[in-house]
Amino acid sequence: MIPGRAAARHQDRQEYVLPDVGPTAVLPRRPLTVGELLDSAVLLLRGHGRLLIPLGALLAVGEQLLLLPLRSVAGADPPTWVADLDDLGWIWLVLAVGAATEAVIVTLLGNPAARAAGAALLGRRAGVVELLRPRGARWGATLLLAAPVGALVLLASLAGPVWLLAFGMWGSLAAALVLDRVPAWRALDRAAGLALRGGARAAAIRLLGYLGWWLLRIGLALGAYYGLASFDLVDLRDAGARALMAMAVFAAVNAVAYPALACLDAVLHLDNRMRTEGLDIRLSRSPAGLTEPVLLAADR
Repeated sequence: MIPGRAAARHQDRQEYVLPDVGPTAVLPRRPLTVGELLDSAVLLLRGHGRLLIPLGALLAVGEQLLLLPLRSVAGADPPTWVADLDDLGWIWLVLAVGAATEAVIVTLLGNPAARAAGAALLGRRAGVVELLRPRGARWGATLLLAAPVGALVLLASLAGPVWLLAFGMWGSLAAALVLDRVPAWRALDRAAGLALRGGARAAAIRLLGYLGWWLLRIGLALGAYYGLASFDLVDLRDAGARALMAMAVFAAVNAVAYPALACLDAVLHLDNRMRTEGLDIRLSRSPAGLTEPVLLAADR
């Protein structure tokens, strides 16, 4: 073969080699579709699961312990935790308190999730030590405002379908505190305003994410419960053993579901800001040398 012709063929083969596009961006600097938002939330959780899942497990176990006395009074039987229809009032109360605890937990997990999402938007990965560092984390404000969010969701849940509106309203609360850097007294209004922008798109997506994870949680938890029961690991004739196993499997499933919902809130918040406030444009035009809190702050 003529050397020149061989070299030409080798060059042609090189031209058809796909370039290395690098790692998939957790949060691109552009508005995302609903499917892309869900994917971004999963990528964010996968990248920071070493911190978020243990925190989620700790809070999920605390939730199960908190709900146990109320479930006992209501006569709710594991693993479905449904009481007799004659005690509909107690069933409703258990569900309402459960919805409130979920809202509080997702709000608390939203603090590190939002800071991780902010770093991802700026092209870097926040480490565990950084996310645990109290400086600039505004944990005090987050803890302070998580309680009224839980109370509002509890009251809305007692009113039935009003829960749908309440749960979708304050998903951006933690991100408004730690990324937008708004004062604590403005955070609830800021989160609600963002949720209702653009025809309440953010609120609807948050509810969609919750419904998807709720179905997955129920299916996994009940499947795990009855799967373990088939091995005769515990005496299912003992109500205490049944309750303990049901609490364990629900806590295990929620340990992943709650951080996933917090990650969805975080990426949804930044996407909403890009859609309605032009955050992506502001970042592209920002002068060099600005710190991350200044870059992501809502008012600067």
